[in-house]
Amino acid sequence: MRRITVWLLSTVAALVLLFSYKTSTMGAGGESSAIAAGTGGDAGTGSSTTGTDTGPSGTDAGTGTGSSGTGAGRYDGSVAQTRWGPVQVRITVSGGKITDVTALQVPDGNHRDQQINDYAVPILRQSALAAQSADIDTVSGATVTSDGYRESLQAAIDAAHL
Repeated sequence: MRRITVWLLSTVAALVLLFSYKTSTMGAGGESSAIAAGTGGDAGTGSSTTGTDTGPSGTDAGTGTGSSGTGAGRYDGSVAQTRWGPVQVRITVSGGKITDVTALQVPDGNHRDQQINDYAVPILRQSALAAQSADIDTVSGATVTSDGYRESLQAAIDAAHL
């Protein structure tokens, strides 16, 4: 009888420990990503001097200054809902060329997401500026973010009529 009691208590203790273990994909960590927080520029401020800005729904307003194909201004891509969280980018257009790409939203639910995106987003930005299109390579280890980035980037390019 004593062995059964010890075995039962040991099993219950092991199960409690097992189910209380927090994995890296279970939720918010205490730190925030510089990219997701928008400290790299004016992302998320809602201010815009030219072009468009998004409304509360996060959809693109779809207008800018200048003629079609050579519009100047800022254009927000649609929010791409990915497996790990939303991804949204803003492009700045001048003279018919993309001069800047800013990540407005990236997954940042935990420390691992933040590490991945702090590495991947600058690479995706450089690729988009070099390609002047959404035809960019996936960053290894950040496939989901890369797919969402491309989707939002293409929506912003479409809104800019480039």
